Amino acid sequence: MIEALRGALLLSRLSEEQLERVQRHATRLRLQEGQFLFNQGDPALHFYLVLSGRLRLSRLSVDGAEKVIEIIGPGETFAEALMFLAQARYPVCASALEPVDLISLDTRDFAQMLQESVETCFLIMGALSQRLHGLVQEIEHLSLHSASSRFACYLLSRLPPYKLAVELDLRKGLIASRLSIKPEALSRIEKELSTRGIIAVRGSRIHVLNLKGLEEVAALGNVGDAPTPGIGCPP
Repeated sequence: MIEALRGALLLSRLSEEQLERVQRHATRLRLQEGQFLFNQGDPALHFYLVLSGRLRLSRLSVDGAEKVIEIIGPGETFAEALMFLAQARYPVCASALEPVDLISLDTRDFAQMLQESVETCFLIMGALSQRLHGLVQEIEHLSLHSASSRFACYLLSRLPPYKLAVELDLRKGLIASRLSIKPEALSRIEKELSTRGIIAVRGSRIHVLNLKGLEEVAALGNVGDAPTPGIGCPP
């Protein structure tokens, strides 16, 4: 477990003694596909490190609609910022998209450890600041780009090196929710880009036929959409 903890950005600069302390208060967990780790509003007593598999963080609106906030994968931590809040509660639900192995970390003891070391506290704050910078970039992308642009950006960000095909390993409904695009609008954007010869859709696999054209859509959002509220795809 020590090696897994050390591999996480948030924990990578902790001392060996500190890692051993974190380990003593940590628990290995396994979730099955569809199983919830916690619900929106539950007391935030732990934060988590994903070892394998993926979870979705989502919020439920008053009418029961789900908005996917983030997809969390191996090596990532989440819910750690809540340790700085008194009587914190999780602002989202967390559920497994597939079988997931993760480590549950004790929020109160970790916060106590930070109080005992100003240097460690600044290291953790630095890691959290990097996460905040990424969120600011997402907000900027949202403000300046349309739904078609966000989808084009999503495809570009997932292109393997030197390849021009993307395997969509999430259901399109989840992708649409993550990008704040209605599923029917996502289908229309795919069709529009296909008609223009920019992509070819074959099931869950999307082939990029015109890379420059896709990059132009990502930058300008020129499929004719107005900006859509929500979280844009990460840069």
